[in-house]
This record gives sequence, C-alpha cells and structure tokens, in this order.
Amino acid sequence: MEYEEIKKLYDGLRVSDVRDGMDWIGLFSKGSVSRDIRPLFDGARLCGPALTVRLVASHDQAPPISPDEYTEWARNHWYKIKHIEPYVSDIVQGDVVVIEAPYLGVGQLGSWNTLNFFLNGAQGVVSSGGVRDTDECRLQQVPIFTQFIGQSMTQGRIEYLEHNTPITIGGQRVNPRDLVVGDGDGVIIVPEDRIEEVAKYARQEAVNDKRGRRKMYEQLGWALDDTVQVD
Repeated sequence: MEYEEIKKLYDGLRVSDVRDGMDWIGLFSKGSVSRDIRPLFDGARLCGPALTVRLVASHDQAPPISPDEYTEWARNHWYKIKHIEPYVSDIVQGDVVVIEAPYLGVGQLGSWNTLNFFLNGAQGVVSSGGVRDTDECRLQQVPIFTQFIGQSMTQGRIEYLEHNTPITIGGQRVNPRDLVVGDGDGVIIVPEDRIEEVAKYARQEAVNDKRGRRKMYEQLGWALDDTVQVD
C-alpha cells in the first residue's frame, strides 16, 4: 500500500486505537512491541511502512594502534566495510527505519544518522538498540524509539548485516513494508496484508472514544480540543 493511502487511513489514530483494531480482527497477541522500546521525547509519533535493518555483534576489533592511526582505521575500515548504511539509498518517503540491534550498550543511533534518515525521506526510526547524542536528537525532533541510551560508538562492537528482510524487534516480527505506528504508548506493528482491516476497526473505536469524551468535555465546560473532534 502506498504511503499516501496509509496516511489517510490512519490519520489521527493512536497506538491504542490500532491495538484495539488488531484485537477486533483476532490478532490478540500480535503487534505490540515490548514496552522497553520507548520514544526518546514527548510527542514523538510515527505511522509508516517499515524499512527493516539487521545489525549484529562484531568479531572485528581495532588492533593496537596510535590515536591517529585509529582515526584512519575508523574512517577507512569500520565505516566503509563494517558499520555501513546501504539501506539509506532504499528509503522511500514516509518509511520508518526499523533496526534489530543487539543489546550491547551501543548508541548506534545518534544526531547525525537519524537526521540523515530524515533528510532521505524517513519519518523516523525504531530500534531494539540504543541512541546517543540525545540532547541534539531531542532538539532535532526526528522521532526515535529505542530500548536504551548508550554512550558507546559502534567500532568493534556492532556491525551491519542486511536489510529489507524479516526481523524481530521487541518480541514482534517485522516484515518489510509492514506498518509501524508509534506514539507515547509505544510501538505496534500491523501486518501489511491487514492494514486496511485494522484501520476500519481502529477508526470505529477512536470515534466512539472521541464522542464519549466530547460529552464529558461539554458537561465540564471545557474547550473542545483536537482529541474530541469527530468529522
């Protein structure tokens, strides 16, 4: 399904609504990514097709060398051979980069590469690994959902393996082009072939919620905000 179609189907839907839609079609135990994977900042939201990436622990290690030699080793060996990002050229506008990464304390995501994903059309990133440069990442406001904050760079720790293959993140399988939805309630994955069906029942529950809360807003004399507006 094209991104513009998905945007229309899922406009205004929350992760909680999508969870309800998954339940309505019988996918009770599917989709909800581990609660350990959280947004880096308040207000982060995602809804788009998955571009999947797998990173693995590395056996490679820098030899005993001087700091200047280490600079050359990192530039010309590590970031050209081991920790590469060939998937960036495959990003389609609206994609969510979803990364299966080992839990090794590494801040594989940072202010540079997440901004580069965004520059190339991704709306954000979800990872079972870590993020660093968090002050800059929060300032840049590219949506980032990760399992932890980690100070370490990738050299000698984790490396690229493959992309656009099925991965597992937060206990859930993610196939390329599955739908990824994220907000303050975490992340949920909708199988590509169930996107329309889930949207139908997610919308039903969202509208019911808005109508019920709107009545209470009116009883309380509150101004009607966007969360209680129904077309």
